[in-house]
Amino acid sequence: MRMIMAIWFLFLCLPIFSFLSSAASSTKFTPRFPSSIANKPEQLSVSTKTKPYETRYFTQTLDHFTYTPSSYQKFQQKYLINDTFWGGPKNNAPIFVYTGNEGDIEWFAQNTGFMFDNAPYFKALLVFIEHRFYGESMPFGGNKDIAYSNSSTLGYLTSTQALADFADLIINLKKNLSALHSPVVVFGGSYGGMLAAWFRLKYPHVAVGALASSAPILQFEGVVSPYSFNNIITQDYRSESENCYKVIKGSWDLIEETAGRQGGLELLRKSFRICKNQISADGIENWLGTALIYTAMTDYPTPSNFLNPLPAYPVKQMCKAIDDPKTGNNTFEKLHGVANVYYNYSGKATCFDLASHSSSLGLAGWSWQACTEMIMPTGANTEESIFPASNWSYTERVSSCKFLFDIQPRPNWILTEFGGHDIEVVLKRFGSNIIFFNGLRDPWSGGGVLKNISNSVVAIVAEEGAHHVDLRFSTKEDPKWLQDVREREVKIIGDWISQYHYDLAHSS
Repeated sequence: MRMIMAIWFLFLCLPIFSFLSSAASSTKFTPRFPSSIANKPEQLSVSTKTKPYETRYFTQTLDHFTYTPSSYQKFQQKYLINDTFWGGPKNNAPIFVYTGNEGDIEWFAQNTGFMFDNAPYFKALLVFIEHRFYGESMPFGGNKDIAYSNSSTLGYLTSTQALADFADLIINLKKNLSALHSPVVVFGGSYGGMLAAWFRLKYPHVAVGALASSAPILQFEGVVSPYSFNNIITQDYRSESENCYKVIKGSWDLIEETAGRQGGLELLRKSFRICKNQISADGIENWLGTALIYTAMTDYPTPSNFLNPLPAYPVKQMCKAIDDPKTGNNTFEKLHGVANVYYNYSGKATCFDLASHSSSLGLAGWSWQACTEMIMPTGANTEESIFPASNWSYTERVSSCKFLFDIQPRPNWILTEFGGHDIEVVLKRFGSNIIFFNGLRDPWSGGGVLKNISNSVVAIVAEEGAHHVDLRFSTKEDPKWLQDVREREVKIIGDWISQYHYDLAHSS
């Protein structure tokens, strides 16, 4: 059985999680958001000599939507705050809030330089709120083992509960700061971008606007094709080199055939410089596929350390490794060069330990969400795909979730709760003040909003952009198109705040 890879969805964000499947079925590459697989945060480089933020905790309600005795339980929700540049409540200076994703909130704060870069201009207070059931924001006494123990406790991990958390915390924070008239703008990338957009729609009285970066709010069944994700990855590599595309496309069969021969696994170990531990064709394919998928997501125009240390334009660098004439016709040597870009750009590794590239950061939490409401069809492949041809199977997802949690997914709930069908017509009638940014080299862009819906629900699309590249810290090396994107976002946000202040001044 070919096991190509199950990397769960998670925005932007956890390591590889391989679903169990029957012997008759075949598993496919299924992506997570990059934040789910992050190893460590990048170093925060803000223009202040003080600490970039202060850590605080808010006493949060377990269940916002029922009035049963257990719903009144409390837990400590973590948030980070930076008031270095805030103009203060007397000036009704704005509050910028990051709606936390599936992981430690420090990681998101340290990868959202856009907010820090623009806080001085707007005189904004910065707040980063951690998502329930991630990081330290753990219900049930802060005990992760209890919180993740079964479906009865994990049942409180939903997007709607998270949005209500954000609203409750923001309202209380504004009250405590005597900043009732300070406008709030929410920001988010990947799953956090979905939350930011949904927050503006559900809580327009709390936030005046939202910047939703790389937010695939349409990546649900019946709205977006399950082939779109890997079609974009395929185009990313093929646009760099037809030979690069062909070598990768043909590699899966070659790995399988080699592994099946006597001495084949040792040849693969030697070719890929894999450490002296157990290997298999599935493991190598999983490991190589991870590198290809996440490099496509994070194909940034400047060096980064978002997931792993990577050079600028890493997809181009991978294809250069494949097209290098020094490797001749040695496909495995070419693929080793590909893996080296993603796993060893620093040059420190002497061999690759396949087991070391799995992490448990947020794994159970996002797996629960991907088994309940976040049923986002990806991983299907056409005959032209860089990966082996395959179909999306909801049945396989159901079987896996039944095995893991003994639950039945609700694949239509997100569309019922937030909408998605005919979004142009629907949001034009009631939505406002949302920026949807998408980079077309990001495979998640296939599930994003790519066209303006109204004068105030705006799509900013960058042909060369990758996963929430606009939210990264600015650098001197940023290309002009990226500078232009950020300037436009700042202009729109400024207009929202100016309109709010005008309306406030003329309200009575």
